[in-house]
Amino acid sequence: MSTSYSFVRSLNDAWQRTGSLLCVGLDPEPARFPAALANRADKIFEFCRDIVDATAPYASAFKPQIAYFAAHRAEDQLEALIAHIHECHPGLPVILDAKRGDIGSTAEQYAREAFDRYRADAVTVNPYMGFDSIQPYLAHTGKGVIVLCRTSNPGGSDLQFLETGGRPLYQVVASLAAEKWNASGELSLVVGATFPKEIEVVRGIVGDMPLLIPGVGAQGGDVQATVEAGRTRAGSGMMINSSRAILYAGKDEDFARAAAQAALETREKINAYR
Repeated sequence: MSTSYSFVRSLNDAWQRTGSLLCVGLDPEPARFPAALANRADKIFEFCRDIVDATAPYASAFKPQIAYFAAHRAEDQLEALIAHIHECHPGLPVILDAKRGDIGSTAEQYAREAFDRYRADAVTVNPYMGFDSIQPYLAHTGKGVIVLCRTSNPGGSDLQFLETGGRPLYQVVASLAAEKWNASGELSLVVGATFPKEIEVVRGIVGDMPLLIPGVGAQGGDVQATVEAGRTRAGSGMMINSSRAILYAGKDEDFARAAAQAALETREKINAYR
């Protein structure tokens, strides 16, 4: 990869080129695959590959969740999938959803895993251990680092809403990410679609910084509220992720076509409020 590569620049290019803010999440569950794939040795790769090829015209990014591969000893299939995306759909960034969080030499190894082994364009990280747990990822020039800020799960409030210095912790994380941690210009934040008021607050803190927004689709986040809260003045700035609602839109051999239709409908719904 050229050292001139920039995740944020490629993301902005993808938003403009595709006319889409949709990020397709790749969370493969073999128990939900069509029967025709049941006995295939590389069924996780084949399922995800077909989803990617079908939905690429309507997406600006893909987000494979590493646990869904590792749990089935399918890390090699994840490598093959990311290689396929880079080869067949160049310019669409790949976000490795790993939510890593550790310090020092361990964080350096996680960064190598994400960027050297899997060749992801960005990775999600947990900031609970502070800046030195994030810094090793920033050493990889041009790679994106997406920091958990206000997550979509209900339990996120247990810590993210604790008052510190007169502000909820998630706002402190947003400020640190925007002001002190983002020397590389490649940081983004995770803010859940299930909390549109907080999306608006975070947008006000971080300006045009990209936001990865999970929670639409199966988790019930409202698309209109999400877009209106999180869009930048240019009408972009968001990677709005949908996983299960797209992956499992169909249950038979036409699963990829059903996924494409679901992706198209989601893209159009998002664009209606930009």
